[in-house]
Amino acid sequence: MARPSDSPRVLVIGCGALVKELHHVIRANRLDNVSVECLPAALHNHPTKIPAAVRSKLETATGYESIFVAYGDCGTGGRLDALLDEFGVERLPGAHCYQFFAGLEAFERMQMEEPGTLYLTDYLAKHFDRLIWRGLGLDRWPELAVDYFGNYRRVVHLAQANDPDRDRDATRAAKRLGLLYERKMVGYGEMEPALVRLSSRRDFATT
Repeated sequence: MARPSDSPRVLVIGCGALVKELHHVIRANRLDNVSVECLPAALHNHPTKIPAAVRSKLETATGYESIFVAYGDCGTGGRLDALLDEFGVERLPGAHCYQFFAGLEAFERMQMEEPGTLYLTDYLAKHFDRLIWRGLGLDRWPELAVDYFGNYRRVVHLAQANDPDRDRDATRAAKRLGLLYERKMVGYGEMEPALVRLSSRRDFATT
């Protein structure tokens, strides 16, 4: 059943690496009052640019009772949180998407078990070549792989869906880097309840 017509109009400003999952949660929960605008996933490689990109979206958003940011801190060193405090806007919990997909306690256990872990979501597994291999220039200077990943021991694929194609992508990425491979089915973690909760709230930023 669709949301009542008086539900607050909500804008989600999201990372492009989450676009499929965000739209899936919205459709599955019939959050008809929620719209999504995503920033380029390539910002993963340039986290210092994330706050300015989010600011641009916040400053031009109109016609919404609530705004929510679908990012973790994502390497901004607290600068994203400072920006969101300025606008009175909330974001997803955790330091990054791996943490809110896996859940805080589960992620901390994985980190304690093996700090040298490279995490991949379904999106990052699918686009490993474009976002990570070519994005870091390893197609031109493959010798840099040792500098980037020399201290890693394993790849953990935090899977959002049971998709054999993504499993193959993640396995291939681990093999390419010479790392051990593990897969953990985590689904949408803390992202789904956060979106469902915000869809009926009216006490976020008003634009």
